[in-house]
Amino acid sequence: MRKQTFLLALTVLALLLSSNSSYSNEGILGGYLTTDNRLCLTGDNYFSWHEYRLALKIEVSSEDKGSFYSEIWLRSLGFPTVQNAADLVSLEKVSPINLDFREAYFDLYGFILDNLDLRIGRQRIAWGAADKLNPTDNLNPDDLEDIWGFGRHLASDGLKASYYLKDYTFHFIYIPIFTPTVFPGGTWASALSAPMELPVGLTLGDITDTIIMPENNLEESSIAGVKISKNLFGYDFSLSYVYGRDDLPLAKEVTFTPTGTPGEVDIASELIYPRMQIAGIDVAGAIANIGVWTEVAVFFPEKIMMTMDLSALGMGTQESIALDDKPYTKYVIGVDYTFKSGIYVNCQYLHGFIHEREEANLEDYFMFGIEKKFFNDKLKIIPISGGIEVKDFDDLENNYAYILSTEITYYPMDNADVTLGARWIDGKDTTYFGRVEDNDELYFKVKYNF
Repeated sequence: MRKQTFLLALTVLALLLSSNSSYSNEGILGGYLTTDNRLCLTGDNYFSWHEYRLALKIEVSSEDKGSFYSEIWLRSLGFPTVQNAADLVSLEKVSPINLDFREAYFDLYGFILDNLDLRIGRQRIAWGAADKLNPTDNLNPDDLEDIWGFGRHLASDGLKASYYLKDYTFHFIYIPIFTPTVFPGGTWASALSAPMELPVGLTLGDITDTIIMPENNLEESSIAGVKISKNLFGYDFSLSYVYGRDDLPLAKEVTFTPTGTPGEVDIASELIYPRMQIAGIDVAGAIANIGVWTEVAVFFPEKIMMTMDLSALGMGTQESIALDDKPYTKYVIGVDYTFKSGIYVNCQYLHGFIHEREEANLEDYFMFGIEKKFFNDKLKIIPISGGIEVKDFDDLENNYAYILSTEITYYPMDNADVTLGARWIDGKDTTYFGRVEDNDELYFKVKYNF
């Protein structure tokens, strides 16, 4: 597998770099190399993340007729998975590596009509005006592989048409195949779901699950969207609509089975991806020298009933609402400002995180960051950044969590930076971040752009 990955990467690069010169008037090969190592500061001080990423970006254009763009990640990600002597003959287990096509698409300018552009291929379609936390950004699935990669999404294979009419821009999106979210691994996965509550007198044995993917047909798997944008009074406005699916799975059926131990049960669940329609609006601009933005997204989910099968315990079956069809609203409001002293401040208030559904379950998040550069921008210090999560203001003492981070970055030359930082988490296990409060980290990153 490792050999095939390298061969595939080299083949793709060779094909792109040797593209027909009669079509390609300009070709750009660039990218970056980044290293990211993190050390958990609790318990045994284990390494919680290890990634060496080589990103290759290629752009080929033909004047005003069209262009091609591709971004490929070649990564050494994770740790050796050797468990026995036989594993030592596998390079994949000794030194894990993977290839990820992040994007690969081509643009056709003036397709049929002079003011119609077409983009076809694997593409990241980023919507929203806020900083990384975007309630209206729902076309591409979330990429939660790195829990701290806020705003990171997978690209989707699809088509985007952009039509320009005077001061208006109309975007039409079609994605034929649904792709689910990538979950974080290890202890971070527990942050996305609350602990399961069992009936009185029962203890938990094994947990298994089956995910039911949408059928690969026009009706079940397709996702579509439309967006209208315009600059008005110096502000960028846009209205959007998405006919898609929730890219996080939801339990539709749960079966309890007794084990050989009295009072202990195994749980098997069936999960699906509900249909979802989202209407959104976002605005961005400035008041005086203060940057301001806001996003509002209204979600219209389909109603999902959950069946709890307790018949093996002699308790029959029970039905409850897993997801109501009542609309709910997520929104974000943010500002940023650079003082004359060079201190930069960024603050956002978010109502409803990416994994939260239904109005009663939406929590509040206050995100912030302060940074200052020194020595002709050779050194950047972030003395404090992070966020505060509040699940219930009426019982704040038992429903809060916070993340605090400090970071220093040195730029030895224009295209390179070295970063050292630390992150602390604390809170109650009723909250998203409180469930991973033992995952304080020290991290060290290096990046070189070429």
